Amino acid sequence: MKKTIVIGACGQIGTELVLGLRGLKGSENVIAADLHDHCPEKLAGGPYTKMDILNRDAVRSFIIDNSIKEVYLLAALLSATAEKNPAFAWELNMEGLFTILDLAKEGHIDKIFWPSSIAVFGPTTPKVNTPQMTIMEPSTVYGISKQSGERWCEYYFNNYGVDVRSIRYPGLISYTSLPGGGTTDYAVDIFYQAKLGNDFNCFLNEDTALPMMFMEDAIRATLELMEAPKEKVKIRSSYNLSGCSFTPKELAEEIKLILPEFRIQYSPDFRQKIADSWPDSIDDSAARNDWGWKEQFDTKSLVDIMLKNVNVSLLEQNNN
Repeated sequence: MKKTIVIGACGQIGTELVLGLRGLKGSENVIAADLHDHCPEKLAGGPYTKMDILNRDAVRSFIIDNSIKEVYLLAALLSATAEKNPAFAWELNMEGLFTILDLAKEGHIDKIFWPSSIAVFGPTTPKVNTPQMTIMEPSTVYGISKQSGERWCEYYFNNYGVDVRSIRYPGLISYTSLPGGGTTDYAVDIFYQAKLGNDFNCFLNEDTALPMMFMEDAIRATLELMEAPKEKVKIRSSYNLSGCSFTPKELAEEIKLILPEFRIQYSPDFRQKIADSWPDSIDDSAARNDWGWKEQFDTKSLVDIMLKNVNVSLLEQNNN
């Protein structure tokens, strides 16, 4: 079995992706990598290495020396956090990608997964059922870096034959990790506050519709894309992907059906401007047609699972 590495393994997507890959390929064949000195307990069942994606020479040496053939590059600064430090966000989000693309170009890596985002779209993009091919004028640092990354992935495929695959993730919702600095992360935090019996103060307007997806769907989509035959992967920039779309008000109403005492208030901040530049809903027919994508979770089932499984002790541990 060829070796696989997930860089950025301790983040919201990374933890679940490592576990999914280890179930598929065997724990000993999937290396988790991140900046932390030690891996989270959930990832202790397989190999872990401390890695800084910006240390190009160290990353190259580790991948070559360990004969790693498949790379999932998740290390990035997310939308809201990136706006606070644009120069570092650009460096982190782009330089690591070039390191991995160049390793593949040189023949050291067989296959790459690099996530894009709905942040590639902008205020001039059609907001309803946003097409796969459309106007893309992102207005955030994160979106600009992801759009640039898409173009470079496509370029390396067209010119060097690099097998790089990508998904434009919508907002991702999981009960296994805390919010990580994204504009859609209100839709994770809201469940912790609801379970704690607290009112929730939302940083977006009540009618701000955004595309969302339950993490289990996102992980499954990622693995399905990476396992798809090469000839079925027809888009080498990044695939649109859709799960469900809802507003904060709609999400709160679903929560109230289970927790009637729950209350929500709205105090929009700088993240409202980011959200306003993104689509309301996504047309992902290309992914459905090319490699058979289909979501399994809608808003109602997502809410049911989150309220049953959110562990508020994670929040308390993070605050201590």
